[in-house]
Amino acid sequence: MKKPFYGWVIAVASFLTFGLAVGLPYYNMPFFFDYFVKTFHWALPQIVLGFPLAALPTVFLAPLIIHRFSPRKLILAGTLLTSVALVSFGRMGANIWIYWGIWVLYAFGYTISGPIPHQIIISQWFRKNRGKAMGVLYVGVGLVGFLGSFLVKPLTEHLGFHAALMILGGMVLLSWPLVLFVLRDHPSSKGLNADGAATPAPEVSAKAHSFLYLMSRPSFWLLVIGSGCAVGAISAVNFLMKFVFDSHMTVSRMDPNFQPLLNSTWRAASMIILASSVGGRLIIGAFSDRFSKKWVMVISYVLSASTIPILLSVAPPATPWTFALLFGFAMGADYMLIPLLAAERFGVNSLGRAMAIILPTNTISQTWFPYLIALLKKNFDSYSVPMYTVFGVALMSGVAIALIPRHEKEAGETRPQEAAQASA
Repeated sequence: MKKPFYGWVIAVASFLTFGLAVGLPYYNMPFFFDYFVKTFHWALPQIVLGFPLAALPTVFLAPLIIHRFSPRKLILAGTLLTSVALVSFGRMGANIWIYWGIWVLYAFGYTISGPIPHQIIISQWFRKNRGKAMGVLYVGVGLVGFLGSFLVKPLTEHLGFHAALMILGGMVLLSWPLVLFVLRDHPSSKGLNADGAATPAPEVSAKAHSFLYLMSRPSFWLLVIGSGCAVGAISAVNFLMKFVFDSHMTVSRMDPNFQPLLNSTWRAASMIILASSVGGRLIIGAFSDRFSKKWVMVISYVLSASTIPILLSVAPPATPWTFALLFGFAMGADYMLIPLLAAERFGVNSLGRAMAIILPTNTISQTWFPYLIALLKKNFDSYSVPMYTVFGVALMSGVAIALIPRHEKEAGETRPQEAAQASA
């Protein structure tokens, strides 16, 4: 009797663990930045600098660690570090060095428990339906982040931001029972094959490419550059969106309702973005199973860039529906397509190594680019030049992916016409 396919159970469990490991903390930390400014009297660049500084070591540590351990073990260790970091943010004082040190815990936890182990698990369990399954996985980031955005405002306003951060830290560990009792690294652990097929897919037995091989491929570096530009641009919007709203508020800062209205605008925009990202992930995931992943990726990156001028036209406390819906849809697709294209180009068994380079590089862009934009804001005293810089970088992401060759010549490979000339 044929065994029932366990892969969709894995997808749903990953949906939850990925949401708790990444969506809950990452999309809601920016909510607290203006509280850090007002409570500790830190400048915006100082606050934004924490994540970039912490991300630098991951460039060296990730390639050394990630491919050596089980994805499930990585998720357990990483979520523990993320939880400790959030609780520590809630208990910290005004020492900026301690704040930056806590970001190191968070960055390492994010790197080892976030996208890479979850992408590897989904890619092992699915082949034909990999885009749909990856879409389900990334819906978890959007949905759990959405619920977090709903919670942080009342938690902060009733209990204070210290308590709110510690509660978020405790919630991250809700992922542990699912990791321990439901998730499995490979379908072979259940006596199954990818997609429930009768025989293993050829890619399962393919030899993993070395780091040297990957770094010798022009298509690999175009994927690194394109994804880094896209992730950096999206992160700049996510990190600084509340400050853009602040600068565009039509309510006087002297109004006692200014802060609650600003919080409400951010919460509404964040929830719309994350809800829209669910649709983006599911629709684009299905498209990527039917159409060229490369061109689906280019279109989503161009759409993401087109939302930046819209952001500059918002007038809070009015809810920025158009910006939030379009940005959320594009954002949902952007992150998800990176591992899909990497698995297609370099093979599922090389995905761990490929993403061990791509993710830390993207994390550098994801963290340092918002810091650069914060410095531009400080120098220009306006968000126009900084945000149009984001717009330009976002457009570059689409250009880089469009330049990825359809077929790439292997080292030592001879083209048919070259072989004919040689034999003649």
